[in-house]
Amino acid sequence: MRLAFDVGKVRVGVARCDAEAILAVPVRTIKRDRYGADVDEAADLVEEYRAIEVVVGLPTNLQGKSTGSTKDARGWAQALADTVAPVTVRLVDERLSTVSAHQALHGAGLDERSFRSVVDQAAAVVILNQALDAERASGSPAGRTVHPRTRGKA
Repeated sequence: MRLAFDVGKVRVGVARCDAEAILAVPVRTIKRDRYGADVDEAADLVEEYRAIEVVVGLPTNLQGKSTGSTKDARGWAQALADTVAPVTVRLVDERLSTVSAHQALHGAGLDERSFRSVVDQAAAVVILNQALDAERASGSPAGRTVHPRTRGKA
């Protein structure tokens, strides 16, 4: 089972897939916390769902270049990798995932006000589906592994 996280400035959307990695579904939205409670909550979900791998969306601009959000997502993924090791954490390109999530929710007949609380979860579903599709197509896990930092002994 895998979990995916769509990291935003205010919220983190969470999605999971079934054991066969066929169907991705929304799980919940975590409120960002500057003291790290959001990373702890994400780590608790990794443990609760017994995830074998975690996918974190890496937001870039349309040209694939880094932005402030890219740096934030990398830092968040690093903190999560440090916390959940030995579970693998991967950063996966998430260009247009939020746009796709908005389109899907609009297509379901919802308006912006009614889906604000679930759009991050829907984006996490898109990220997870893209990662699973890429892995099926290539035979290799999508994205780049975030290696946990080792801590020296004092």
